Order: sequence, then C-alpha cells, then structure tokens
Amino acid sequence: MAEEQKITLDTAPPAPAPAPAPAPAETLAPPPAAAETPAPPPAPEKTSDDSKALAIVEKPVEPAPKTVSSGSQDRDVKLAELSKDKTLAYVKAWEDSEKTKAENKAEKKISDIHAWENSKKAAVEAQLKKIEEQLENKKAEYAEKMKNKVAAIHKEAEEKRAMIEAKRGEDVLKAEEMAAKYRATGIVPKATCGCF
Repeated sequence: MAEEQKITLDTAPPAPAPAPAPAPAETLAPPPAAAETPAPPPAPEKTSDDSKALAIVEKPVEPAPKTVSSGSQDRDVKLAELSKDKTLAYVKAWEDSEKTKAENKAEKKISDIHAWENSKKAAVEAQLKKIEEQLENKKAEYAEKMKNKVAAIHKEAEEKRAMIEAKRGEDVLKAEEMAAKYRATGIVPKATCGCF
C-alpha cells in the first residue's frame, strides 16, 4: 500500500489536491461546493481508481475541521457578497429612480416654460394685431377726414371760382353798359390809369 501511495503521488501529483476538496465540501456545505466543483470534476472522471486512491491518501493530510471552517467561512463570504450585491442593486435602482425623477421633473419644467413662452408670444402677437387694427382704423379715419377736407377745399375753390366768374361777368356787363352810355352821350371816359 505504501508503494501504491508513492506511485499515485508520483504519477499524478496535481490531481490529488482538487479531488478531496469537493468531497468534504459537498457533504458539509452544498451551496459553496456547487460553486467550487465546476473545475475539479474532469480530473476524477479520467481515472476512477486514481481518485479513490487519492481520496484515501489525502484525507489524513487535510484535517476535516479546517475544511468545515473554511466552508462556513466561504458561506459567510458568499452571504456577505450576496448582501453587498443586493445592497448595490438597491442603490443602483434608487440611483436610476432618482435620475429618472430628476429627468422627468426637468422635462416637465422645460415643457411648462415652453408652454408659458408660447402663451406669452401669442398674447404679444394678439396685442400687436389689435394695435395694427387700431392703427388701420385710425389711418382709415384720417384718410376719410383728409378726403373730406380735400373735397371741402375743392368745393370752396369751385364756389370762389364761380363768384369770380360771376363778378367778371358783372364787370364785363357794366363795362359794356358804360361804353354804350358813353357812345350815346359822346363823352369820353376818364382814364382810370395814370398812363394817358
């Protein structure tokens, strides 16, 4: 049996170390063993006789209490990691939620400002149109007044022309009458101008 141990140790020194670790870990703590066992199983499948011999040889070398305590430590480490991961996941979810809230709040405020801007622009444009209408009305009123003034001036000018024409007609008649009178009497009229 001592020869077998030497032979097995000489022929396959790397294989004995992984084989005993999964066996005690599986019996004592199933969750850590499941996490640790994916790499070691290919070695025992190569030679089933060697894995049995190795298990017998390696058991006395590694004390059982040490593997039990390391398994519980592994479990505690895994639980601490899970707790840390859970906390980090909650923090990440909270952070995402807060970012989303901040973005939604900013979007709402931007939308409110945009609506406020549009309403103010519409109010100013309505006021401008109202002023333009008032100016158009005043312009039309002033244009009407100016047309009326022009018409009144034209009418007054026509009246003055008519009066002048009437006076000219009267003056011409008067001159003809005076000329006829002077002809009838034979008197020469006095010169009204100092030229003669």
